[in-house]
Amino acid sequence: QVQLVESGGGLVQAGGSLRLSCAASGLPFSRYGMGWFRQAPGKEREFVATVSWSGGSTVYANSVKGRFTISRDNAKTTVYLQMNSLKPEDTAVYYCAADIYASGRSSPSEYEYWGQGTQVTVSS
Repeated sequence: QVQLVESGGGLVQAGGSLRLSCAASGLPFSRYGMGWFRQAPGKEREFVATVSWSGGSTVYANSVKGRFTISRDNAKTTVYLQMNSLKPEDTAVYYCAADIYASGRSSPSEYEYWGQGTQVTVSS
C-alpha cells in the first residue's frame, strides 16, 4: 500500500519560512518523480515544484521561483519543500505527489499517488 505523508505545515508570518516533508512508503521511491502542489480555498490545485528521480533536475512555478526549494533524499524516501520569504498568497493546503515519469511533470493529472495534504497559513 502506497502512502505519502506530509508534515511541517503551520501558521507563519509573512516573510517567514517553513520546511515541508513528505515521507513515502510502499513504492520504489527512487524511480518516481516527486512533486508539490497546493490548493487554496475556491481555487484549483496548482503546481508548485517537481524534482526528478535523482534530484538532479527541478522545475518551479514562476510564483515560487527563487523562494522555494524542492529536494529529496532517496535513502530516507522523503521529499522536502523549503519555503522562504513566504507571502499571504502562499496560503493553501500543500500536497506531495508521486509521478511514475521519473523526471516529474507539472500537471496534477499525471501524478499517480497523493498525500493527504498539510495546511500552510501565512499571515500578513
